[in-house]
Amino acid sequence: MTNDQKLEFLKSHKEKALLGGGEKRIQSQHKKGKLTARERVELLLDPGTFEEIGMLVTHRSSDFGLEKELYLGDGVVTGYGNIEGRLVYVFSQDFTVFGGSLSETHAEKICKIMDLAIKTGAPVIGLNDSGGARIQEGVVSLGGYADIFLRNVQSSGVIPQISAIMGPCAGGAVYSPAMTDFTMMVDHTSYMFVTGPNVVKTVTHEEVTSEELGGAKTHASKSGVTHFTASNEVACIQMIRKLLSYMPQNCEDDAPVYPYESKESEIRNSLANIIPANPNQPYDMRDVIENLVDNDSFMEVHKDFAENIVVGFARLGGRSIGIVANQPAYLAGVLDINSSRKAARFTRFCDAFNIPLLVLVDVPGFLPGTDQEWNGIIVNGAKLLFALSEATVPKVTVITRKAYGGAYDVMNSKHIGADLNFAWPTAEIAVMGPKGAAEIIFKNEISKAENKEAKLQEKVDEYTVTFANPYRAAARGFIDEVIDPKDTRLKLIKGFKMLENKVATMPKKKHGNIPL
Repeated sequence: MTNDQKLEFLKSHKEKALLGGGEKRIQSQHKKGKLTARERVELLLDPGTFEEIGMLVTHRSSDFGLEKELYLGDGVVTGYGNIEGRLVYVFSQDFTVFGGSLSETHAEKICKIMDLAIKTGAPVIGLNDSGGARIQEGVVSLGGYADIFLRNVQSSGVIPQISAIMGPCAGGAVYSPAMTDFTMMVDHTSYMFVTGPNVVKTVTHEEVTSEELGGAKTHASKSGVTHFTASNEVACIQMIRKLLSYMPQNCEDDAPVYPYESKESEIRNSLANIIPANPNQPYDMRDVIENLVDNDSFMEVHKDFAENIVVGFARLGGRSIGIVANQPAYLAGVLDINSSRKAARFTRFCDAFNIPLLVLVDVPGFLPGTDQEWNGIIVNGAKLLFALSEATVPKVTVITRKAYGGAYDVMNSKHIGADLNFAWPTAEIAVMGPKGAAEIIFKNEISKAENKEAKLQEKVDEYTVTFANPYRAAARGFIDEVIDPKDTRLKLIKGFKMLENKVATMPKKKHGNIPL
């Protein structure tokens, strides 16, 4: 062959690789409302930055006639490129080739870019669209999954890992996304489950659809498996780009700082009237968050799961912060099993990647009941306590209203290592609510009174004045300052600026034993 012929052969080979499973299967993918693997990569990365690795890889199997079906790339597009000018690695499974099923070489391609990502300290993004292990390859494909799982664990806390589920994700395939930092799903075109509807019907006799069993809405609201849902693939990919803007490249790096110039006063007068006069009346903590952070910068995580706590990323003066906030508009902001797990997981991510934490507190305590106790509220509540105690990033707390009992301790109190603790004048810091406390402390006095209700109210008022306020805690130094709500944003900007060079060391250990 001449040099020109060799170049022509290379060109035709690459053109063949770009077609994946062929035009018919590409059309079928589009008819389902799904993009192809390559279209997804092009949308995800900055234009012209994608560099492919392993385009000409083919499988090695000769069983069941597979040697007659060879597709260049073997069902996954892998490589690297830029998002907002920053290096990222990406793999995108191609459903048009063997249903995106994972083979030995398919797994090797993914492992190769994961290894490069760890070496160079850059995020990995997986665009999942796969029918699972390639059955014809048997244990070899299962081994490929395990090779990926090991790298997920090795990468955890070292580089950010993001999974987008763009189609089916079943069986062993679900565990890699589950071990990454954030999972996204697309409404009506993606699903995740360990066993599908047919197996469920055989074993438990339950009739359930794929969407009901493991669709985006199910995992966003019931299981908490997915952190974000999107109405379509384009929106999902845009969400990935936005999410990455809040985090650093790796655990040794800091998150990007965006230009910030104050064009107006940092005073937020609307915060002065946000807490209702009635201490039992709800309000939306998101209104507080929106008034504290830079305009339109709040990106909520796990929005539809455990709604009694709000977590997410935002910017304060152009700098990334993570927010953990009780939500009095849902179950009075009480801590329970799911909200504790949700907040603990988010806290640990922020701590791993040097993102400062802001904790907003309005919590009446832990949710009582047999369901909570029998399902382990003790160890699950301890997860949040452990995570916030362990975190060494700058940690600032603002108590807006209630901070009762053990939940006061758990929600980033001074005692577990918070750097700055503020309280609004509306804060109530006490062992328990005034009514319950009065009924215990003044039980005998109330029982002997002629008008028990009047006596109870008198003692409730007495307890409220004495204990249900921030001043006893401030007198002890547990609260650094009681502040006017309208000054909160300014206090936070100054506080986080002061803490930006914070260094905290933990006792030498291999790792802690978080109460899982």
